Amino acid sequence: MSRPERFRRFLEYFTVHYPEPKTELAYANPYELIVAVVLSAQCTDKRVNQVMPALLARFPDPAALGTAAAEDIFPFIRSVSYPNNKAKHLAGLGRLLLSDFGGEVPSTIEDLQRLPGVGRKTANVVVSVIYNQPAMAVDTHVFRVSHRLGLVPKTATTPLAVERGLIRYIPQAQIPKAHHWLILHGRYVCVARSPKCHVCPLTDVCAFYAKTQAAEARKARVVSSKNALTVALSAN
Repeated sequence: MSRPERFRRFLEYFTVHYPEPKTELAYANPYELIVAVVLSAQCTDKRVNQVMPALLARFPDPAALGTAAAEDIFPFIRSVSYPNNKAKHLAGLGRLLLSDFGGEVPSTIEDLQRLPGVGRKTANVVVSVIYNQPAMAVDTHVFRVSHRLGLVPKTATTPLAVERGLIRYIPQAQIPKAHHWLILHGRYVCVARSPKCHVCPLTDVCAFYAKTQAAEARKARVVSSKNALTVALSAN
């Protein structure tokens, strides 16, 4: 199956069954989203959503965050991964939002990446979710699912290469949604260990499934041959 055909099947399925996907991070404005996305690095959305209410009650806007020290922020995020680094990032992010952006979350990837703790993935999430720009954020789920489905070549070994491979075939208007489709599929079906192929609706186009099935078929043939040989020897 060709790569464009795989993309067409992927997009058709999710367009019909999940036409309006959304991030699972809870937020009410761009400031809350960027804080949540910074906290979500190597951490579950569920955990981030648990710590956000108390954090926002204390630091409800860039002005409050911009006057805080990392030591002030740490107690509110101690249960997320890498809380020390993230506390420093958030303190620096708040200060830069105030000093360079008038307390507003910027709308370009270039400006967003100037903020502490904001790499290309985080910037892509913000411009995609908040500003509906055709940006594809590549996290571990997107990276894994893209390779397993065969949407990107094996040579796409970096997040940027995967990002470029995906946006090459996805219409711009669908890129923000496709980002969520890939994440949710990786989070709940195409999981890292023991992917749930038995409930996956895309096995007919999945390169990983085809490879797995071929391997199972070869294994079954070997077992069958050994059994046949055993029977033949026993008969003699």
